[in-house]
Amino acid sequence: MSTNETGGRLNVPGTPIFDGQTSRRGLRLNKMLMSFRSAENRERFAADEAAYCAEFQLAPEQTQAVLDRDWTAMIDLGGSIFYVYKLAMMDGRSMQYLGGVFTGMTEEEFLAELRAGGRRG
Repeated sequence: MSTNETGGRLNVPGTPIFDGQTSRRGLRLNKMLMSFRSAENRERFAADEAAYCAEFQLAPEQTQAVLDRDWTAMIDLGGSIFYVYKLAMMDGRSMQYLGGVFTGMTEEEFLAELRAGGRRG
């Protein structure tokens, strides 16, 4: 862990850090994802995903990440895992699926790691 090269920000290689700066960068994305608490909003999104993203004035790369279901990019662009997961649930995806995506494993491999007591080292 280091804060020297990052201007005081925590740097854990391979681990996205959700801090104030990340939160500000992802504010609109997270507001949109949080809106999926409402069934009406989920239906509106499903009817025209790009238009729904435009309503929240997402940055073009955020919109593309949502449309492509690029889960890692959403996190890198300021998405909170808690809100990104709302979109994954709409697609019928589990948290274990996302865990696999973020660790380079399949959902089944990730589940096997969990059942074996988690990753070692």
